[in-house]
Amino acid sequence: MTSAPATSEAVGDPEQPSVITTFTDGVARLTLDNPRRKNAISLTMAAAIDEFCDRVTDDPTIGAVIVDAAGPYFCSGADTRDLATSSSDPASPEAVSRTSAVYGAFVRVGSLPVPTISVVVGGAVGAGLNLAMATDVLVTTPDAILDSGFLARSIHPGGGHLSLLGRAVGWSTTIAMAACGQSLTGAEAVAKGLAHAAVPAEELPALVDGLTGPAARDPELTRRIMTSARLELGPPAVSWSSALEIERGVQMWSMSRKGQQAWSSRGPNR
Repeated sequence: MTSAPATSEAVGDPEQPSVITTFTDGVARLTLDNPRRKNAISLTMAAAIDEFCDRVTDDPTIGAVIVDAAGPYFCSGADTRDLATSSSDPASPEAVSRTSAVYGAFVRVGSLPVPTISVVVGGAVGAGLNLAMATDVLVTTPDAILDSGFLARSIHPGGGHLSLLGRAVGWSTTIAMAACGQSLTGAEAVAKGLAHAAVPAEELPALVDGLTGPAARDPELTRRIMTSARLELGPPAVSWSSALEIERGVQMWSMSRKGQQAWSSRGPNR
């Protein structure tokens, strides 16, 4: 793969809190940039996330995505100013549109054709936790707080929150968090299966590089692996026999890229 030069840009309305994106050596980074409000997701930011996802989807040289945030806190959820506006008439088309825009942002991230890694420091609440859970791999610090948050605001979870929690931690912990108001530290999240790893903040860059580097080196193969993973693991997951058929043709394709000469040069049992 030919490495493209690094690029960095702010996406969205320059007068509103938004996101910063970078594209370096096959890795795209989305940085929430609203630290004064603990990176609460505004409508402007949601639109910018959607634009970022369009670029990742359309650029076959991108093999991995990082989602992180400026400042000491990952994301406090949807911007409360938008929530307040929607609460005045929650059934109105305008309120539904505002809510759907925020939901759509993390749905797009969760549907990208490459591995996505969220880097959670400080904490993630409500829609912010949804965004982190929408990624394929969540890494965090041991003391970060992962909190459902909806119950504390006296509102029902939204954005598929229960489904996202359930696929990671199962029924009991989902109910403890969403209906009983419990939260998890980063270390507890790893133990429960919600997070991949929890390491001190200074160790996060190396951990993330170790995850994204291999994926970015062969984005064509990585994208095909992700397509198979989404088909096989769902939800809903497919049977083992179906998984065999999903993988068969793609594995043959990956082997054919190497060519007989390349395989022969590896020697036996390699």
